[in-house]
Amino acid sequence: MNMPSEHHADIDLLGALIAEIDIAMLVSVAPDGSLVSRPLATLKADGDDRLWFLTSAASGKIDDIERQPRVNLAYADPGANTYVSVTGRARVIHDRERAAELWFPQARAFFPGGPDDPDLRVLCVEVESAEYWRPTTGMTGQALRLMQAITGEGPTDPGEHGHLEVRD
Repeated sequence: MNMPSEHHADIDLLGALIAEIDIAMLVSVAPDGSLVSRPLATLKADGDDRLWFLTSAASGKIDDIERQPRVNLAYADPGANTYVSVTGRARVIHDRERAAELWFPQARAFFPGGPDDPDLRVLCVEVESAEYWRPTTGMTGQALRLMQAITGEGPTDPGEHGHLEVRD
């Protein structure tokens, strides 16, 4: 079990890892038990272990989450060679204040009525744990190590892999 300072460090690291990745793939469980992935823009990561999104009340993910709230969020930044897999519990909220807080201009394409659109819902994922993969060196170092591995002049550094326990 994480101590409080470790807990906050894990939350801070998760926030830093996903800060530059705009889109996550939300994986939920469909009625037939299959896994379904859908893209969502992460709008806020707060210090209370929660990730926030806007979604449509008509989306199939709403039914999936109401039936089975356990979800996965997959984040990928191939340019930075950073990947994050988040496990948590999702809940759907019909909260106009929170929707207004999370609102961004491009959302009008999906919700023409703005934050008061009757189809708009807020999706909150309470993070339980996460895994991440990221390089231990900058781009130049990564390129050098890859060339060394390809030419047989040395092993490649696979980078850092870690597990974050966010919720006890």
